[in-house]
This record gives sequence, C-alpha cells and structure tokens, in this order.
Amino acid sequence: MTEPADPAAAEAAPHYLGHRQRLRERLLSIGGEQMQDYELLELVLTLAIPRRDVKPLAKALIDHFGSFAGVIAADQSALENVKGMGEGAVAALKVIEAAAVRLAREEISDKPLIGSWNRLLDYCRTSMGRAQTEQFRVLFLDRKNRLIKDEVQQTGTVDHTPVYPREIMKRALELGASALILVHNHPSGDPTPSRADIEITKDVQKAAQALGVQVHDHLIIGRSGHTSFKSQGLL
Repeated sequence: MTEPADPAAAEAAPHYLGHRQRLRERLLSIGGEQMQDYELLELVLTLAIPRRDVKPLAKALIDHFGSFAGVIAADQSALENVKGMGEGAVAALKVIEAAAVRLAREEISDKPLIGSWNRLLDYCRTSMGRAQTEQFRVLFLDRKNRLIKDEVQQTGTVDHTPVYPREIMKRALELGASALILVHNHPSGDPTPSRADIEITKDVQKAAQALGVQVHDHLIIGRSGHTSFKSQGLL
C-alpha cells in the first residue's frame, strides 16, 4: 500500500518547481511558438540553474537584450555582466545559439545556393545578424553553386573589418572553389554599403576574375534587413 505524501515535504518544496512543471507541460502541448520569450528563456535557464527561481533573471535578460533572440545572440561578456548569470547559464544560452546556426546551415547544405536565396539569408541572419562586432565571411562554392565551406575570414570592431583579397583567393584555390558569396554584418543594424564596402568588393572581384572565380554577390546583413550588391547594381 502506498503511503500518503508527507505534507511537511510538500510544504518545503520551492514554489517555483510547480511553475517549471507547468511551463514544460505547456511547451510540450502547445509548442514554443505560443509561449512568451521570457517563458522559453526560463526553461533554458533551469537546465543550468536547477535550484533557483529563474523567472526574475529571464525577465531581466529580456529587458536588457530586447527579446529571446537578442539574449541568445548576445556576446558572452555582455551576458556575464548581468547579475545572476554564471558560466553554466551562459553556456546553456550559447548551446541554443549554436543549435540555431546549425539548423539554419543544414537548410543550405548540399543545395545550389543561387536557388536557395531565402534560406541563405536566414542562415546569414542567424549566424551573424546580431553580432556586436563586424565579421567578414566568405561562402566558397563548387561548380554547381553548392557550399564547399563557410569561413569567417576576419573579425573587426563595431564598424570596420580588414579584408585581404589575396588571402581570400588563396583559400579559394585551396578549396577548389569556382564561385564566392561575400557576406558581412553591420552591427549598427543599417545594411547600407559604405564606400569602403564598395571598394573592397571591387578589389575582391578583380582578384577573382584573374583566377576565373566568380563573385556571385556581396551581402550586408543588419538587424533591420539586408543589402545585396548584385540587386543594387554594385557588382
């Protein structure tokens, strides 16, 4: 015969345990799309902080970074500066970010990128759209425009990244690439090309033409949208 639950033990249980259980049940029954940003964040944080009520921390993170996506994509140092965030909690958020990037990358793997443009843009936004410093990456493509390699060539400051066309073409030859797509982000959020962006694109295109490599496009990714050099007549 099962003994009745100990009332004293029930009273001693932290109040947030029942709340967590209800959140898990909601996630599994209605899906994450129907949940608030802070609720999803709570569920992630409970994995790293199992013995503390993390609802206040989840709400503080949303207030600070603006959204679930903003929290996940925030720099490690910025997350560590939020009171209550330890190494485990930061790592849990970075696992979610890495998973999102890998899922987006899977959508463009083994497919001609020229015919998968929206998926390519989704991947670029996911991987670098919210980065706080500039990244310049190159997508190296084979003869069928399938992705061979996606590499960050350089990282810089909030508004500048040094780019070396010779190094890009050296890597293209190593990989046997037939075409390139250049991508970089503007942490300001505005994807409008600068004069320096236009000049470096011309330099890379000139170096690529000399080796028979095609530059399909240069994409600038910002939180407010993107710019395609090809569609703007800049390439």
